Amino acid sequence: MESSSKVSANEFDHTDMLNATYDNYGGVIIDVKDYINEIAFVILLQTSIVQWRLQGKNGVWLKLPIEFVNLVMPAVKEGFWYHHAEPTYLMLVYWIPETTCTLPPNASHRVSVASFVVNDNAELLVVQEKTGVFKSSGVWKLPTGTVEEGEDLSAAAIREVKEEAGIDTEFMEVLAFRQSHKSFFSKSDLMFVCMLKPKTFNIVKQESEIEAAQYSCSGCLWKNTPTSRS
Repeated sequence: MESSSKVSANEFDHTDMLNATYDNYGGVIIDVKDYINEIAFVILLQTSIVQWRLQGKNGVWLKLPIEFVNLVMPAVKEGFWYHHAEPTYLMLVYWIPETTCTLPPNASHRVSVASFVVNDNAELLVVQEKTGVFKSSGVWKLPTGTVEEGEDLSAAAIREVKEEAGIDTEFMEVLAFRQSHKSFFSKSDLMFVCMLKPKTFNIVKQESEIEAAQYSCSGCLWKNTPTSRS
């Protein structure tokens, strides 16, 4: 990887450094909030790393808001690499010591839920999807979806049923979970099957994603499922 020439430790006063905070693991967190041109950024970054190396610091976390995307290439040329991205920022990291990097990796799993809703007639709520792998397949399945950031499993299960079938439910318990790998952009997936009790019974399917929604007995589902998918 291309690397810019480094400045010596005494070329700049140690106060000419990037604003940063320290974590409890010997790490440094740079949160760029104000505009800085690329040349000044590189000089401050080089000077800062020299000082942090003298201080015995380890990893450096560089948080760049999306409006400062011009600083990504200069940072990469100084040895930083991508860690993760969010809608409003990109996080890059750098390891200072001449040792194996021990910074925690990016999130490895996506969490999803499947909602198991049974009415008073022992019928199971199932849906057919308009999109995805089951599109036009005739397969009936549980309402499923991804848990949102900061959302509890119970809330996600309730939300998915409301969105896909228009039914209000009460969370009862987690019945099971399964893990799969290479599911979504090479990430692993954890799916929790949650049992819910319906509080309303009038089905209103989600027009954008759901082809059909109904309550059905398990025997009826088995009879109507294509044998190629049994």
